[in-house]
Amino acid sequence: MKGRIELLNNYKLSDYLLDVVNYMGANDIFGVPGDYNLQFLDHITHRSDLNWTGNANELNASYMADGYAREKGFATFVTTFGVGELSAINGLSGSIAEHVPVLEIVGAPTNNVQNNGSLVHHTFGDHKFDRFEKAHRQLGIKAVKLNSEHAIDQINDVAKYIYETKKPAYIILPTNLVEMEVNQSLKNDIPSLFINKEINSDKAFNQIKSSINNSEKPVIIMGHEVDRFNVFDDIKAFSSNNNIPILDLGLGKGNIDESFANFVGTYNGQISDESVNKYVENADTVILIGAKLTDSVTGGFTQQFNEQNTIVLNYENANIYGKSVDEDYDFKTIMSYLSNAKLDLSLPEIKDENDKLEVKSSNNKLTQSFYDNAVRQFTSDNNTIVAEQGTSFFGLASQRLPEGAKFFGQPLWGSIGYAFPAALGNQIANKDRRVVLSTGEGSLQLTIQELGLAFREKLNPVMFVIDNSGYTVERVIHGMNEHYNDVPKLNYGLMPKAFGAKDDEYDFIEASTENELIDAMSKAKEEKDKLVLIQVNMGMKDVPEQLAKTAKAFADQNK
Repeated sequence: MKGRIELLNNYKLSDYLLDVVNYMGANDIFGVPGDYNLQFLDHITHRSDLNWTGNANELNASYMADGYAREKGFATFVTTFGVGELSAINGLSGSIAEHVPVLEIVGAPTNNVQNNGSLVHHTFGDHKFDRFEKAHRQLGIKAVKLNSEHAIDQINDVAKYIYETKKPAYIILPTNLVEMEVNQSLKNDIPSLFINKEINSDKAFNQIKSSINNSEKPVIIMGHEVDRFNVFDDIKAFSSNNNIPILDLGLGKGNIDESFANFVGTYNGQISDESVNKYVENADTVILIGAKLTDSVTGGFTQQFNEQNTIVLNYENANIYGKSVDEDYDFKTIMSYLSNAKLDLSLPEIKDENDKLEVKSSNNKLTQSFYDNAVRQFTSDNNTIVAEQGTSFFGLASQRLPEGAKFFGQPLWGSIGYAFPAALGNQIANKDRRVVLSTGEGSLQLTIQELGLAFREKLNPVMFVIDNSGYTVERVIHGMNEHYNDVPKLNYGLMPKAFGAKDDEYDFIEASTENELIDAMSKAKEEKDKLVLIQVNMGMKDVPEQLAKTAKAFADQNK
């Protein structure tokens, strides 16, 4: 009987779980060892097709897995019960908020210990073992505690859930199940878990197509689900066939080809550049695809459209001008239909107004504006920019990316310190690309422990660390001169060696002027096999224009 657990060939439940993880694309597994997961870790380290990448702490592991999944489409990390998983729950919450497919595997006490309510360590000493599982469920994370009778079916159910929804999940693996033998032939059935379903969506599509046909000046705005479900090529074809302009939001930026002729910019509500705003202002229909309209990517909810002129196409639902479409709606199927759709519209050819002026430097002190433009010019087709929430994200999100370049931040969850470990995870996911990190010194101090991992794993990112005397994003919201927005002054030049780097594994460069930054960037491009850490010194009150405007909206929200 399929799914039945049998004693055969010394093939363990752990092996099956890892075969599923490997098939889904996670060849590197992050996490921290603990006594409830050590036996399971043996099954990882004894394999030739998986790499164990141990982290300095569980929070960093969850961030790193998130960054990895944004490149490979899936990631896994391992923690121990209670203390480990609670350290990681912030990062996993970011993955649920931003729709990133990550699996956390938690090593837990045996089923007997849990059923008996024994007073073991890493608990509250109150005989209750389901608190942490309930916490994850409360956050909307699919949570499963494996049991001996249904473990295979439970693993399969979680795998299909992640594959179909692109959302994170959480598996509790009691130590008594780690070495439980199962039928090795089950491995042959793993590919069948990931077969795409063909769903007839003709009625829904006809509704959507008819509505767009009745418009005169449609525009497409894309969000993060476009990347998660890999549907940009469908949207690109739809746009090309019908001359419809395309914009993206900061939440989802850089996962599409911004060099595409019909791409006209990144939209951020009324604070967007004028050339971007005009497309939305003049549109009679906004086709919103795979997007969440959050405050930080809509200029504090200043978007120039409402449900009366919006067609919303998301993974979970769709509506046309505020009314739900028919029940046969399926997101990926609709995107496929749209790719071949020829509308009755007659729209003019889109003229590219992108500013491609070369950045010219002087010996002037560095400013945020110059830095943002310089990073745009520095970025090549083989780079992935990872921007920490704050000056980095708001300054860089509006910059146009060259063909092949990628970009991401965490504008919805916005957890400080996320970008550095996420950048390393992204670099591990694809070592043929080079990650470019832009972060503030305040953010980096939260997760700098992973600098040692970067050298251990021989990673070569370019790290721009903006030193502007504290939490600048918080200063412009409230407390510009308050000491609670200050951070300790670190000597970043000493950091690489303190975290184990050899002289030939890194370069540290400090830049305080425009010329120094351009020279540092040139050197970073040459030193492809090194981690290059560039300390970028800027004024405390120097902020990107879009951040200043958004911060005002944030401050108004908090009144």
